[in-house]
Amino acid sequence: MSEGKIIVGLDIGTTKVACIVGRKASNGKIEILGYGKTVSTGVKRGVVTNIFETVDAIKQAVAQASEQSGVEINRVSVGIAGQHIKSLQHRGVMMRDNHLTEITEAELERLRNDTFKINMMPGEEIIDIIRQDTYVDGELANNPVGMLGSKIEANFHVIIGQTSAAKNIIRCIENAGLEMDYMILEPIASAQAVLDEEEKDAGVVLVDIGGGTTDIAIFKEKKIQHTAVISIGGNIITNDICTGCSIIRHYAEEVKVKFGSALAEQNRDDEVVSIPGIKGRPPKEISFKNLAGIIQSRLEEIFEMVNYEIQKAKASNNLIAGIVLTGGGALMKHIQQLAEFKTGLEVRIGYPNEHLAESSMKEMSSPMYATGIGLVIETIARMEHDDQLYESQQAEREKELSSQPIETTPTVEIEDPEGKEEDKDGRRRKKERKGLDLTEIVTSLSKIFNPDDIK
Repeated sequence: MSEGKIIVGLDIGTTKVACIVGRKASNGKIEILGYGKTVSTGVKRGVVTNIFETVDAIKQAVAQASEQSGVEINRVSVGIAGQHIKSLQHRGVMMRDNHLTEITEAELERLRNDTFKINMMPGEEIIDIIRQDTYVDGELANNPVGMLGSKIEANFHVIIGQTSAAKNIIRCIENAGLEMDYMILEPIASAQAVLDEEEKDAGVVLVDIGGGTTDIAIFKEKKIQHTAVISIGGNIITNDICTGCSIIRHYAEEVKVKFGSALAEQNRDDEVVSIPGIKGRPPKEISFKNLAGIIQSRLEEIFEMVNYEIQKAKASNNLIAGIVLTGGGALMKHIQQLAEFKTGLEVRIGYPNEHLAESSMKEMSSPMYATGIGLVIETIARMEHDDQLYESQQAEREKELSSQPIETTPTVEIEDPEGKEEDKDGRRRKKERKGLDLTEIVTSLSKIFNPDDIK
């Protein structure tokens, strides 16, 4: 199966490209063998805008991960995000030929594949389809495989994106000399890294605050209920600091990370940081409180959008586990308190260390690597499902072949015309040959037609 197999997750983000090499350990956790990270300059708000710069960043990150892990990297699973991502619910129905046979994984996969046939708007395509509730003859079945029934119904969560955005990611992977295993929606990958099954069952919102986007995934009863991507992330906060404090971007990012806070009231007026001036100009002093005020206003906007997506999914009363924040933006000081105040839900910071083996690198436990680690975890899960599906399809083929009648070729008895082969009684022995008896055909024709007619 997938245990011990090397898996590579490639997170092509707005601020960084991260390549993570891992494998499934014997205890079920993920062992990180190596990683590479480089600055991303060809992606804006989760969408590739410069193929060449993105390919260069991918090559650098892959080379670093390959050198550190000692693994030659040829295949990767890549994440996809961006404001163009949207989702919808679809219900599929399939009538079975024989209700007395057991339902197989192959049948469920055929029902899922039928969903790919639904009509899309021009320029859009289905990125992924996730099966949710499944019903057999109208009754809910947690695992319908092995059950008997005449009708299968299933609810599917359909993830849709722009065709051009998906194709550009594939082009970057190919131009970097790699092959793609799976394209996975980033909030689903992040959820795999930081959520546990109890939270998914109780009802939880995963909020991944990245550089260019904020990804949202809502779970209830261990099933994905809603996904969305907001086109606001940490980069916009940096831009606001540049404008509000009149400093260059490099210093704006630095003060945001080192001295930023999500709550202005938690900072004193006399706390300041001095920023070097440009080209001999005098340095600027920035108040921590003013800096936090800029950050807080933008984060409040993000959490208002999160509230909107929760209301859109009609899940506000079903989120017992509250919100889990992850991504680089989750490292902002006091962000947990602000999120609880704006949403009215319990909030915790999601770290991927729960799913990592003890031998993994300590720096990988940061929320900023949640998506990359989640890509590795989700790829392993999909490979295991594909193995089960292959076994089910093989069993179906063998069953079909065994049920078909065996066709036999009729045999024709032909006497030896020269009489050379005789048995012990001196009689001619008959031979069994396959095919048509040409001798009898010619003899029969000669009796019907005279030689002149034949000519």
